[in-house]
Amino acid sequence: MTFIISLSIVLIIVLFGVFSPELFANAANYVLHITTTNFGWFYLIVTFGFLLFCIFLAFSKYGKIPLGQDDDEPEYSLPTWFAMLFSAGMGIGLVFWGVAEPVSHYFAPPAGITGQTTEAAQTALRYAFFHWGLHPWGIYAVIALSLAYFQFRKGAKGLISSTFAPLLGGQTNGPIGKAIDILAVIATAFGVATSLGLGTLQINGGLSHLFGLPSNTFVQITIIAIITVLFLLSATTGLDKGIKLLSNTNLFLAMGLLFLTLVFGPTSFLFDTFTSTLGSYLNNLISMSLRLTPFTQGNWVANWTLFYWSWWIAWAPFVGMFIARVSKGRTIKEFVICVMLVPSLLSFIWFSVFGGTALHLEIFDRAPIGEAVQRDVSTALFFTLEHLPMGFVLAIVATLLIITFFITSADSAIFVLGMLSSDGKLNPSNRVKITWGILQSSIAVVLLLSGGLEGLQTASIVAALPFAIIMVLMCYSLLLALGEEERQAKKKRKAQQRKLEKLLEQL
Repeated sequence: MTFIISLSIVLIIVLFGVFSPELFANAANYVLHITTTNFGWFYLIVTFGFLLFCIFLAFSKYGKIPLGQDDDEPEYSLPTWFAMLFSAGMGIGLVFWGVAEPVSHYFAPPAGITGQTTEAAQTALRYAFFHWGLHPWGIYAVIALSLAYFQFRKGAKGLISSTFAPLLGGQTNGPIGKAIDILAVIATAFGVATSLGLGTLQINGGLSHLFGLPSNTFVQITIIAIITVLFLLSATTGLDKGIKLLSNTNLFLAMGLLFLTLVFGPTSFLFDTFTSTLGSYLNNLISMSLRLTPFTQGNWVANWTLFYWSWWIAWAPFVGMFIARVSKGRTIKEFVICVMLVPSLLSFIWFSVFGGTALHLEIFDRAPIGEAVQRDVSTALFFTLEHLPMGFVLAIVATLLIITFFITSADSAIFVLGMLSSDGKLNPSNRVKITWGILQSSIAVVLLLSGGLEGLQTASIVAALPFAIIMVLMCYSLLLALGEEERQAKKKRKAQQRKLEKLLEQL
């Protein structure tokens, strides 16, 4: 039922985009405007709340509870687990925005800061850390932790609705539970399609930069068609083969590109940049988390921070379900610390190296990186790399990385969509995965046709607001379940103690 209803709704929206692309883009823009204007405060508070909630669980009495039975061991080694987290959670977005976001902030910083100054450069990297660091991983961790706990510890189905058992009871299988799962499917379908669209634009940008291939809709649709065949082949080989192999390949290519850029770029400057920006980020974490500009009526926070928070929330069902699926056997404390700190640290290093290199080229070498970002965001990375030794080789590695990230994101997404629409099956059928794979690519094509990058970005947040409310209730439900488990454990310990005391009295 979930499969049919969610598939029908997604198809209706896709057809709307096909026949009225301009109206579709306008509707998405309208939703974005309404959301950020009226509910910006809500996004900031709940996102910061998710971060605090995860930290609380990790260091509370619940931190020792395993996400599985007491004797369950983790399915994947730490390096493979980290690779899967990184590939599913950030992937294409980091490559796409690694240069473009810090440079954009440098030229157009938050209110109160003058662009193209030392303060603007420092602020640019600090906000890149902020948008890609602890907060998004706190959002992902809330859903992943809830799913893994109820699925592997309590034996529930691998569905978003299953995490509401303490609140809904038997109604998790009723209309309310189905509505939650359908909303999760729609949010996943459009959130990931956004990422695939961004990846397509950047693959096209890389091929255009390297080989002079034209950058147009026909080429982008061709790229999507070819990549679709590749990720469907990967998806049908299963989680332990396709996604695991690609995730490890992603991490290898990403670390290779990162290391070479660090070596060929202004190495000492990049180390200094990382250290100072990390300190500034930690020092300003709370003020950035709750920053709005009601007196100046500025729109920078809405255009960047609020958009990102809604984007991460739209992505959360997909990334959360995937992280939960590969995290069986970890304790809550281990899970939270690793899921939040390791990918965040990788993101910080990534922006320090690529954003720092771009800013160094712009400020000290007078390279027109800012002009490149304004002209075409998707080619900013390649324009930056060409100013380094072996720039052509680095650009090829970057293009390969984007392709493998593209395949892994799509592969992971259709795996999760298959689980959501197959009553929580851990290994959905190939028929279901192929159906979602083809539809996923179709959505990306429609979004590209309907409004380019702006249409892609705005369409991803359609389901974010209601899902943020669902996530708040999910936190409460998880707390109820953990509290009940702790009470049952105390009763069991007291019963064992009384039994032991009776045995001792008999002796």
